[in-house]
Amino acid sequence: MRLFLLTALTMIAFAANSVLNRMAIAGGTMDAVSFGVIRLISGALVLGLLCLMLRGGLRLWGPGRAIGVLALLVYLYGFSLAYRALDAGLGALILFGVVQITMFAGGLLAREAMPARRWIGAAMAFGGLAWLLWPGAGPQISVVNGLLMAAAGVGWGVYSLNGRRSGDALMATAANFIWAAPLGLLVGWLVPKGAEGIVIGPQGVLLAVLSGAVTSGLGYALWYNLLPRLAASVAAVAQLTVPVIAMAGGMLFLGEALTSEFVLASALVLGGVAVSVIPRRAQGPTISSKGS
Repeated sequence: MRLFLLTALTMIAFAANSVLNRMAIAGGTMDAVSFGVIRLISGALVLGLLCLMLRGGLRLWGPGRAIGVLALLVYLYGFSLAYRALDAGLGALILFGVVQITMFAGGLLAREAMPARRWIGAAMAFGGLAWLLWPGAGPQISVVNGLLMAAAGVGWGVYSLNGRRSGDALMATAANFIWAAPLGLLVGWLVPKGAEGIVIGPQGVLLAVLSGAVTSGLGYALWYNLLPRLAASVAAVAQLTVPVIAMAGGMLFLGEALTSEFVLASALVLGGVAVSVIPRRAQGPTISSKGS
């Protein structure tokens, strides 16, 4: 029961990132770029402190560090910029759908065995995402912002694949955030701010710090602590709940509407991911093992 509750808490933290980001940007209390910068710096500070307390120090070098830092920056800024126009639940659906497709592609490149159900599931998820992003076909969304969230999904997928090379996920995550923080400041200065320019209000800062320090920093740390105790398929299926939780949060805190198009697209994407990651039930004993 404790493991279940901690896993549920982590999924709520992941979904809260979408709600907090959308709340700050849609509410006009912070521009998207500044939100990403403050979230990144807050996460770096919290993860660094966690490593000092739990590991007794920091190791900033390691295999795949450059890839991890760049993927993290793509995720964070694509995520923030996309939420200038996307609802919380829709953004989370695109994000986690693309994450799963990216990790599927990574498995292909690594020459992992790919049973037919994974191909079917990936095709379903891709079809749902294509419908969401196709102009005039699915829910009416900004293609540019949809593609930004898709880029964020690729970034997080690459980040997750790259993290498999690390023996200490918490230390690697802290190092990635710490290296990404100064680069994030540079990116934040270079990226166009849009018509609204730089907007930094007290409520926006509070939401960005909460997203970076709590739902990102502590949320990621808790997730990496739970992963060794969860089967890979269970961990993957658990993340399917994030878009649903984000959608509920968007309706509760932001007044976002639930549309039939979104429900159908969600069914395609989440159903496809579920088909890909849920293992087929083992067959019972047979009379002969020939040909099995």
